Amino acid sequence: MTAITSVYPGELVRLPARRGVAIRLTRGQTLKLINTHGQQVVDTWAFNPDDLHEAMSMEHSRPYWLKLNPRQGDSLVTNKRRKILTLIEDTSPGVHDTLVAACDPTRYEQLGVIGHHDSCNENLFLALAAIGLVTPDTPSPLNLFMNVPVHQDGRIEFAAPISEPGQYVTLKAEMDAIVVLSACPQDITAVNGMRPQDVHYSVI
Repeated sequence: MTAITSVYPGELVRLPARRGVAIRLTRGQTLKLINTHGQQVVDTWAFNPDDLHEAMSMEHSRPYWLKLNPRQGDSLVTNKRRKILTLIEDTSPGVHDTLVAACDPTRYEQLGVIGHHDSCNENLFLALAAIGLVTPDTPSPLNLFMNVPVHQDGRIEFAAPISEPGQYVTLKAEMDAIVVLSACPQDITAVNGMRPQDVHYSVI
């Protein structure tokens, strides 16, 4: 498990497949997340460092946008309806997900996995623990690069990402924040093209 609280400005850092990291951002800093090999989902959370009960909320962000997914220029808000991150760049096709909960041990049991399997939920808690913090719960993440088509009859589908190698998103901190990234370890469904891979990020 990787957990880094700060990096040199512009330094390119590898986040290994299946692992998570906690990153401290000050207001105005940006986080660039590169889908290095393409088709890798990154579960993303953001917290108020002074009160982890305040966190980026998909339930509050969707009515703020009046749509299911953010586009370039859209801000994500917390459960107190304050802006915490803004998506200022997106070179991918813009296909992300705000509906699906982070994978967890129970999810893998339901998929037939016997024994321990890495999960985004576990990565969240481990990454925060490495910097001495504990979240009171697991907020629904912003699933960057995740492809969950919503069909006309209301069905959703887990499909392979359509992002390509080297495409990236850049998020600007609208307040001091702790951002947690998890290079999703899902290898049972098509979510990561069946093969979790490394991603890279930098703080500017």
